[in-house]
Amino acid sequence: MEAFFIATALVALAEMGDKTQLLALVLAARFRKPWPIVLGILAATLVNHGLAGAVGAWVTTFAGPQLLRWLLGASFIAMALWMLIPDKLDAGQADHGLRWGVFGTTVMAFFLAEMGDKTQIATVMLAARYDSWLWVVIGSTLGMMLANAPVVWLGERITRKLPMRMVQSTAAVIFLVLGLLAILAPAG
Repeated sequence: MEAFFIATALVALAEMGDKTQLLALVLAARFRKPWPIVLGILAATLVNHGLAGAVGAWVTTFAGPQLLRWLLGASFIAMALWMLIPDKLDAGQADHGLRWGVFGTTVMAFFLAEMGDKTQIATVMLAARYDSWLWVVIGSTLGMMLANAPVVWLGERITRKLPMRMVQSTAAVIFLVLGLLAILAPAG
């Protein structure tokens, strides 16, 4: 359960102010249909983070404990630094037609926006760190939903009231601590 709780908290924090959270806001403003958007975010996240979790579990099959410890530590520290750089939504990111409807457009936009994103990479790292990649994927998906569903329903009112810099700094500190713990912990 530790993997679940850590994945949930880290991904929820990492998602604050992230480009996919901005994408959720854009989709909500454009389509004004929260349920298909939230369900699309859920579907895209489950597939994307499921793949990320599988990659993280796969890495542990060829990386020995020493190498894995250093890779994870360096990755968590890099993630801490990355958290301090605010995301911006790329122009045209949500400008997909309604060819697939609101749900399909959300799934496609979210899946593509999440590729190589902080939360996807965090899911890979957490799945490599913990033996239960399924709990990591469930936790990271819940974290995404905790960060994005309120944005879809309440929109800009929420994002204006949250001190994004403080949320991002807190997430950076957590990733830094995890990185240092990974490096300093005995391999085994």
